[in-house]
Amino acid sequence: MTFILGTGHYTSIAKTPFDSQAENSAPPPATSFAARNRVDLRVATLGDADFSRWNEFVFACPDASFFHRAEWRSIIENIFGWRTHFLYAENAGGLQGVLPLAEVKGRLIGHALISLPYCVQAGIAAANQPARDALDAAAQNLALALDVDYLEYRTPCRAHADWACDESYVLFKAELSAAAAYNFSAIPGKRRAMVRKAQRAGLRCAIEDDVEHFLRAYAEAMRKLGSPVYPRRYFTELRTAFGSDCEVMTITQDGRTIAAAMSFLFRGETMPYYAGGTEQARAVAGNDFLYWELLGRAAQRGLHTFNAGRSRLGGGSSGFKKLWGFKPEPLHYEYRVLRGRTPINDPDDPRYRLFTALWRRLPLALANKLGPSLSRNIC
Repeated sequence: MTFILGTGHYTSIAKTPFDSQAENSAPPPATSFAARNRVDLRVATLGDADFSRWNEFVFACPDASFFHRAEWRSIIENIFGWRTHFLYAENAGGLQGVLPLAEVKGRLIGHALISLPYCVQAGIAAANQPARDALDAAAQNLALALDVDYLEYRTPCRAHADWACDESYVLFKAELSAAAAYNFSAIPGKRRAMVRKAQRAGLRCAIEDDVEHFLRAYAEAMRKLGSPVYPRRYFTELRTAFGSDCEVMTITQDGRTIAAAMSFLFRGETMPYYAGGTEQARAVAGNDFLYWELLGRAAQRGLHTFNAGRSRLGGGSSGFKKLWGFKPEPLHYEYRVLRGRTPINDPDDPRYRLFTALWRRLPLALANKLGPSLSRNIC
């Protein structure tokens, strides 16, 4: 469907299917991408027939991330029940930009149009400024038409100086090289001592197709943090939708899973997006061993970047990532406030603190039973 700027309504346009394997192809040369036509733009919404060319654009666009991929549309709709609006700008030269959005509602998050819930970053990915401007205008018009409280972009770079902005989150990254694969000299001294402690404890690493063992360790870690865990079918759908670009690693001791991570792979970068460990892991440096194995495997495979994921500045996970030598890169969560409120993102807010304190006290079985129905609003 096409969104006509300024009219607040949609009208049909023709769809042009591309090769179904386009998302796995190598990105085109930078010159061909930069030379995309900048005129006669129209903004449309993603249809099923557009998946291949959407992902082809995402893999080629320097601004795009794993979280711009078209597969997120069905995941957000089918697992969490939110309505999505995946917008793209195009002309005779093909796609010029994409902007994945979803409409969410909740007590703490309010009524919002976000790019993109359950993702640490997204926002506009475009080949040129006219496409960026067209998508931005379409999103703002859509936000007004939906009568949301606010429109939110989660991006590495700030685009609207006059919008409210939360800059309390960062991504932690490190460059990789094949020479650093399982190389003790490549990691900080104190981390070496922890990895050796884990090795003496007999910890083992495995790559698994199923999410069952991963989920046991992750759910326990989330309960300890005071946060509900997402439903099992969400993680299963991630594995199904992204295939080899979504990998599960588990760490075991005496056959029991004590730590695990689900990683996303995109254009030479790996990101352990969901990771956690049990109390047993803390006692035997299981979390350090998990990162050692994640880093070693990524470097061995020739990946160039390790993205340790998002953390709040000053938080516990932020400190752990700094100990590993990962460097922070800024994130900017921009809000165009339409109805006088933004989401409550501060974990020190009294409403969050009371909830997390109570959640930590729940028996694990009860937390796992109640968590999936509540986690829908943690986005």
